[in-house]
Amino acid sequence: MAEKLQESYKKIVAEDFPSRMEITFDDGRARHTFFYEKTEWLLDGEKRGLRYGENPGQPAAMYRLVNGNLRIGNVQTLKPGRWLASDVELLQSGKHPGKINITDADSALNILRYFSHTPCAVIIKHNNPCGAATAGTAAEAFRKAFLADRLAAFGGAVALNREVDRETAAAIAENYAEVVVAPEYGEGAMEVFAKKKNLRVMRIRNMENLGSWAGQIFLDYKSLLDGGLIVQTSYNPVTRTAADFLPAQTEYQGKKYSVLREPAPAEYEDMLFGWLVESGVTSNSVIYVKGGATVGIGTGEQDRVGVAEIAREKAYRKLADRLSWERFGRLLADAPEEGRQEVLADVRQRRGGLPGSVMISDGFFPFRDGIDVGLKEGVSAVVQPGGSLRDFESIEACNEYGAAMKFTGQRSFRH
Repeated sequence: MAEKLQESYKKIVAEDFPSRMEITFDDGRARHTFFYEKTEWLLDGEKRGLRYGENPGQPAAMYRLVNGNLRIGNVQTLKPGRWLASDVELLQSGKHPGKINITDADSALNILRYFSHTPCAVIIKHNNPCGAATAGTAAEAFRKAFLADRLAAFGGAVALNREVDRETAAAIAENYAEVVVAPEYGEGAMEVFAKKKNLRVMRIRNMENLGSWAGQIFLDYKSLLDGGLIVQTSYNPVTRTAADFLPAQTEYQGKKYSVLREPAPAEYEDMLFGWLVESGVTSNSVIYVKGGATVGIGTGEQDRVGVAEIAREKAYRKLADRLSWERFGRLLADAPEEGRQEVLADVRQRRGGLPGSVMISDGFFPFRDGIDVGLKEGVSAVVQPGGSLRDFESIEACNEYGAAMKFTGQRSFRH
């Protein structure tokens, strides 16, 4: 049975989706039609589309927009021909790409589009970042993102917004990745990747202009069980520079409250980085960021206190794993007993690397118990939308701990 399941992961599922698709919006006065064509690659002498959908046995097809545009109110959607994930070049196919490989790459692009000014790496697993970082070079950005959660990065999609050189390729190839996405690959990089036969290496030349997608709006479709559709315009974070943050202040029962401390310049950098990374994390979520890299990421939970705790506990576990690997070249569980205890003591002393970090929440804190999770660990600054009836509690909490806080005035849910 297990062998049959293993074989199913390799099999390309036959699909009968048409080569073209049209979606028309008609308000009785005008018709707006989007024309799509199926994306296929020439592999082994024949054209093939996606290997399968989310699971083996699910036929799937990917389409790229080739004509049509739509204005809804004051929103102009993306025009055709500016393709990214829907038109990747397969430089090395390894196992044929499936739906998850493409959507993970797309999730990475959704984050990378805000960091065209600096080398940035994002590693995606199951549609969420397990590590994201900026640095002076692509290689350093990858290493920082990878060390943020080395275990979760196993089998992930690695995306970089700069050319992958031999050094970066070698760092990626030291571990197992499913997908690598970049705008270009330098001399020697493909030779390194050729040794990883199942690795899918994707080039998206338009990533060189990825910054132009920041602030762009597209139509986001959600299919319902009964065949219905929900259509919304895509999320567009309005806070994209430090100057866009709002003061954390409120009034409650006639009394005014405001956070006393302003963020330091380095905190502002992490606050902005974290808020933009947060736009690519499924809600409810809380993340911690320090030094231009994620420290702990909590995703998709039902309560904000719980997700703040999960992100905190992941920060402790991931630091322990990182230290064990650096010192012993093995997982914490496999480290010598004495060494393991030393690592755990070091992690406790460092408090998971959280002191001086920034805490980012995609929704407001309804009470102070959620924000207290981070502040008790030494978080020095907080970003949240604001808008809770009890924002004063979060403000009081930050003032008690001497932490800075800024509001964005905009929620960042991603379902």
